[in-house]
Amino acid sequence: MLMSGRAEEALREIEEAARKKYLPIIGPLRGKALAKIIAQLKPKRFLEVGTLIGYSAILMGKNLECDAEIITIEIDKKEAEIARKNIEKAEIKPKIQVIVGDASDVIPKLHGKFDLIFLDGHKGDYLKHLKMAEEKLHKGSVVVADNAGAYAYSMRDYLDYVRNSGQYKSRVIRLGEDGLEVSIKL
Repeated sequence: MLMSGRAEEALREIEEAARKKYLPIIGPLRGKALAKIIAQLKPKRFLEVGTLIGYSAILMGKNLECDAEIITIEIDKKEAEIARKNIEKAEIKPKIQVIVGDASDVIPKLHGKFDLIFLDGHKGDYLKHLKMAEEKLHKGSVVVADNAGAYAYSMRDYLDYVRNSGQYKSRVIRLGEDGLEVSIKL
């Protein structure tokens, strides 16, 4: 399949660039777990906080249909431009909108509901960003937070909230030294 082939090629190129430049992409191990979650849920509309150079947007979007929409927020203008080029090169089907700006400013301006939110920005802002987006979630929406192993201390307020607030059913998927926190809105 041409689409998938281009996406896989783009992902490998980004992995190589990330190794050389020490870029903190989700990478193949956690990426595979994230892709599995996306394949199971088949979300139609989702939000990503922390685009970097587009790796996870491509990873999440490569197996979705044309009617899916991904909104991804990146604070760094140069990184967002690289992400746009990588996403274009990947030739994936969903509509992907890369928004440049601080997620704290962008999230309140977004309209509609999200089936999934992927948090991969500044770990200390996860809880703030989730709370800003909560009204845009529906029962059954999924929130995936990256680095729930390696950076658990930096995101402890977030982890405490999704695990103990009674608003989510949450679990960690441990992958090596790191992991993903997967929370389902109740």
